[in-house]
Amino acid sequence: MTSDPHLFFAEVSLDIARGEFQSAINKLTEMDKGFPESYILHLLFARASRGLMLFDKAAQHLGCCCRIAPSNQIAWHELVEVKMMQSQHKPENHAPAFDPVADEFEKLSIALSGFAPPCTSECSDPTPMAEQKQPFPDDASIAVPTESLANLFITQGAYKKAIRVYTSLIQINPAKADHYRLRIDSVLEKL
Repeated sequence: MTSDPHLFFAEVSLDIARGEFQSAINKLTEMDKGFPESYILHLLFARASRGLMLFDKAAQHLGCCCRIAPSNQIAWHELVEVKMMQSQHKPENHAPAFDPVADEFEKLSIALSGFAPPCTSECSDPTPMAEQKQPFPDDASIAVPTESLANLFITQGAYKKAIRVYTSLIQINPAKADHYRLRIDSVLEKL
């Protein structure tokens, strides 16, 4: 057995590619205790088990892969294939075993079947210009007061809003309070 896990998994993959499934399972069984939460280990176990037509064992290991890496589609795809093979190779009189993955899918399907996305009144149309130009009240709160915004208000003739912004800036940045007071005085002269 190789000390490097990457080389070990490559060696096992070669065994599986050559059809030496039992050899692969024997090697993986020795390594199982060292990597109980390894996606690759469970995937290789599943492929070797599938090669030996041990579909229950393959499904169990693929289920572990799906739990370890739920967004990885390889294990999900192989799990579906194994389930199909498993159903084709079951004897007629054999009662179906409880399948936690299929049960989880069934519960998820039932939960999603009743889901309705919330209705929204938003659309992708831009806000009409007439609505954009509607002024907001002079006493409305300004979430992010900046000196640039105050200057914009001055150029628009919205002097009360500019004074309101400068007053907020005095509270936010007291070090520049004298500068802001001078700006307020110059705006007051325009009123």
